[in-house]
Amino acid sequence: METYFTKEHEWVKVKDGVASVGITEYAAHQLGDVTFVELPKVGKTVKQFEVLAAIESVKAASDIYAPVSGKVTQVNEALDERPEIVNEAAEDAGWMAIMDMADPAELQKLMTREQYDEYVRSLG
Repeated sequence: METYFTKEHEWVKVKDGVASVGITEYAAHQLGDVTFVELPKVGKTVKQFEVLAAIESVKAASDIYAPVSGKVTQVNEALDERPEIVNEAAEDAGWMAIMDMADPAELQKLMTREQYDEYVRSLG
């Protein structure tokens, strides 16, 4: 399963045209303690880089952008009760949505893990 990243610190893991989406460990660390995740509605259709969800922490509120276009088929309802899961496992149990991906070619606009790690290092 390949993982791709955006410059806004979202990740997407893709398998057989199905994409799981969340924010990176770096983003979770920058936000600090996550207090609320506004999940998208199941059935919502978004284009690549449109607002998908929102997240609030003790430091800030941020939009979460869709790394790929598609339709939301599932959301991580565990985050309603325990938003801190994002801090504990941002790139695993802290996923936010599962989407049917509209266009696999969009992955070309995203970064690989190596490119993303280099990007984060460039942020200082």
